[in-house]
Parts: sequence; structure tokens; C-alpha cells
Amino acid sequence: MASIAPKKIAGHTYYYARECKRVDGKPKIVWQRYLGKAEDIIAKCARDSSTPGAVQPMHAALTDFGAVAALYDLAERLGIREVIDRHVPKRGSGPSVGTYLLVATLNRCVAPCSKASIADWFRGTVLRRLVDVDARQLTSQRYWDNMDRVSKKAIGAIEGDLVQGLVREFDLDLERLLFDATNFFTFIDTFNERCTLAQRGKSKEGRASLRIVGLALLVTSDFHVPLLHQTYPGNQTDAPTFASLIDDLVTRYRQIIQGTEQVTLIFDKGNNSSDNFDALEATPYHFIGSLVPTQHPELLDLSSRSFRSLARDGLPGVRACRLQMEVFGALRTVVVTYNENLFVAQSRTLLREIAKRQEQLHTLQVWLSRWHSGRTTRGKPPTMAGVRKKVAGLLKARHMKDLFRIDLGEQEGIPSLHYRFDQRAWDKLQRTLLGKTILFTDNHSWSNAEIVRGYRSQHHVERAFRDMKDPSLISLRPQFHWTDQKIRVHVFSCVMALTLCSLLQRELQRLGIDLSIQKMIDQLQKIKEVTVVYPPAGRKKKPIIQTTTSELSDLQQSLFDALNLQKHLPS
Repeated sequence: MASIAPKKIAGHTYYYARECKRVDGKPKIVWQRYLGKAEDIIAKCARDSSTPGAVQPMHAALTDFGAVAALYDLAERLGIREVIDRHVPKRGSGPSVGTYLLVATLNRCVAPCSKASIADWFRGTVLRRLVDVDARQLTSQRYWDNMDRVSKKAIGAIEGDLVQGLVREFDLDLERLLFDATNFFTFIDTFNERCTLAQRGKSKEGRASLRIVGLALLVTSDFHVPLLHQTYPGNQTDAPTFASLIDDLVTRYRQIIQGTEQVTLIFDKGNNSSDNFDALEATPYHFIGSLVPTQHPELLDLSSRSFRSLARDGLPGVRACRLQMEVFGALRTVVVTYNENLFVAQSRTLLREIAKRQEQLHTLQVWLSRWHSGRTTRGKPPTMAGVRKKVAGLLKARHMKDLFRIDLGEQEGIPSLHYRFDQRAWDKLQRTLLGKTILFTDNHSWSNAEIVRGYRSQHHVERAFRDMKDPSLISLRPQFHWTDQKIRVHVFSCVMALTLCSLLQRELQRLGIDLSIQKMIDQLQKIKEVTVVYPPAGRKKKPIIQTTTSELSDLQQSLFDALNLQKHLPS
């Protein structure tokens, strides 16, 4: 029977709950629990009571918990800090280089901010308990003092070791790897001569007035996990970027290959050049690429009777024609595909552009006719050169110049404009080009469906770039750095952030929770750690602290359980 028993120790009375039973005919205490002094028991009862006299908490603290804890677990599983510190050792006291870079990487994953703001962010996260760092050490100056040790060579070595580790640990699918390049605009001053990476070039986001930095990525088709990256000058085109990475691609192949019979590299037509394919021929990679359709009119004119449906292979609305021909100096398997959905999408887009050009040309024609009739006399009269330039600007978009017939004349020194839409050119465009893609590969044994699916998997690397341009997570920009070394370190931390987010998404999918990176981070961010502080239970006692989580939705509870986040809550 359970009872409460007092014990007197050094003149003080303490109470215990215990239960006695007869064992082998003798009374024995089978369990016992310390309750405290009388005032402790009274205070506990007051806190547990629902009466107005119950003890009220002193204050509560809300901490970012779910996303940071989950990503931290992955980082520790990969040994990010240890790998970095092995290649960039540091003497003296204070956090290691690996610790600084880990904190910056986790920040890019969930709440990208400047290095000057990281300390404030850190204080509001569970990292203050998981990482042995005082937030006062996370100043921008100390961060960059440590990052100055990270050279371009060190970044390559760190990435190589991390990739080998994640391939072993996560059993990634390496049969299809995706390569692509993009650029990111910056606000680096035009006259800053300390930076060679930020250059003016063709911005893929239309920011022609700003200096841009290029990023090339090699990722898996298995949740776009990065295996290789390179930061390069923004005015460098894709083909020379690919050429400069050939040796690195071969090195990475040798580091990651583990029982995979062959690895196929998939890239778009922007990387095509004879030199690139000559160099690729000497590597262990196979490839799937695409050709510029307008450079191969003979393939666009193939009879529709030569195309075969791929519906039975799980590709409804897709037809393909297969042949072999010499491409870039070698015999390749070429697959010309026609996609009904692509045809409809391209046709609708072009019809919208055609209607817009017709309206603009009509407006220009009416304006010129008003000058001819004398109804408009104010302003500078139009000139033939000006009108010709205006028309060229209107028809600058792809295909527009081929679809409109323009006749410019002049009457009494005033230009005249006549135009018509060329229906025959439109019919030919629909018949030969729209909806078609020309693929080529050295995987001669692959079926048409396998080649098409392989090339389509390129959307994974495009997804990776979109994630890195999302201002709310991973975000590579804005860059608050203006030297090449600092830009490289910043880009590397963003690539590591993409690695952690991609791996976390992959792990959740394997556990039966299929979410986009954005929704995954959003839901995990809503899992907060709630710490409630109560007054001391007695004299010379410390405040009583209770820690729990915020109220969780069904999805958040599933994430909490699947990732075993309970282990990061204080007992």
C-alpha cells in the first residue's frame, strides 16, 4: 500500500512517497520517490490547482525549433563541421571555422539574413542550446575573419569529402546526374575593381543593368542533391563553363561511383560545342543532350508517319521518331519527339504574342496615316529610320519577324506602313517546329521512353535554381559581399543549405511525407519550443522551468514524430 513517510536528515524533515510489500514473508519497500519538504509539496499543489490561488508563470519564451533542429541533425549526420575543420584548421580559442560556416548555412536554410543579423537570429533558435557558441561571438567581423581562411581550393576539398559522405550515408541514385548553370544579380558597385566574379552579362532574370555572378550545379535526379558547384564570372556563357568543369566532373565521378554501372550526364543545348563533346568522350560519363531545332530543318521535316506513340510507355500525348546520325563528330542516337501538350502551350503563347504585335502595328499604322492626312502636325515628324527601328523592336521576339510581312514606303517625306500576317508561315511553323524537341545520346541501348524521361528529369536542377532564388529560404541573394573570396564562401554556404534542404525533403518522402521544400520548411518553422518559467517553489530555490512545444497540427505532429524532434527538448 502506498504511503507518505517523513525522514529527518540533519534536523530537516523531508517527505517520500513509497510502497511496501511483503517479499518472502518480510516487509520490503518496492519503490520510493522523493517529494521534498512540506513547503515544496504545498507549492506543487498550488501550481497544479485550478483555483484562483494557483501559481502564475513569471514569463514564457518562444524559440524557433522544428526546422532548425531537423536540419541540424542532418548537418551532424554529415559531419559538416568536422569536414570543414579538417581542411581549414584554426588555432586559438573561439568557435571553429566549421562552426561559423554551419551556423551561416542553417541560417540560409530557414531565415536568410545578413551576417550582421545572424547573432539576433541565433538567440531566437534552439541552436543556442545545441551549438556551443555564445551569440556575442557571431559578429559580422568575426565571421569574415574566420571565412577569410576558406580558400577556393579548400572549398573544393570540403565539397568532395562531404559528397562522398552523403553518397555513402544516403544511398543516392547516381545513374542520372543533371548539369546546368544560371546567374544571380547583385548590387555590387560598377566601379568596384576588387571583384572579377560579378560582371555585366545576360541576366537570366532580366536585370541587365546589374552585375551578375554565375553558378554551375551538378545535382542528382534524386531530389536535386548538389554534388558539385562552381562560381564563375557572370559574363561567361554556358559552353565554356561546362568545358572548365570537365576535369572536376571526372574527379567527382571517381569519388562517388559505388557499384553504379554507368552514370548519364544530362544537360541542355546551351552547353553544346564540338570541343565539349570531344572532352566528354574521354570521360566515363554517358550523356543525354538536346539540339537547337532550327539548326536541323531536315529533322523538323520528318513525316508524321515516322513517329510512334509512347503512350504504352507511360508518356501519353508523346510521339517519337528514332534514327542514328553523326552529331558533333560521332554517331549518336537521335530521338525527335512531338508532345501534344507542348504544342498547345507554345501555340497559345505565340497567338497571344501575335495578337499583341498586330495591335501595336495597327497603332503605328494609324499614327503614320494621321501625319499623311494632316490631322497630326505637332511634334517632330516621323522618319524612315525611326519607323524602321520601331518595327524592328516590335518584331524582335522569337518567330515574329517570320510571321509578319512588312512594307515600308514614303509619301511626301512621311513614311507609310503596310503589314499582313503570313498564314503560310504560321502553318509551316505549327507543322515543323511547335511541340518538337530533338534529343541525342550515346546511350544506344536505351528505349525512346527512357531517353525522353532522362531528359525530362532536368527539371530537378531547374527546381534547385528556383529554390535558390526564393527570397524566403536558401536565397543566394542579396549578396552583401564584394570580393571574389567572400562571394565564393557565400555561394558555398548557399549550396550546402540546398543540400540539407534537399536531403531533408528526401528523408521525409522516404518516411511517407511528401512535401515541397517550401511547405516542408514552412510547417517545421511553425513548430516552436515554448519555455514557461515559474517562481521558485521555496526559499533559496531556483525558478521552475517547463519546456514544451507549440500546439501542433496533424501534419506538424507527423513531422515531429518522423524526425524524432522530441530528443532536442529538455527533459
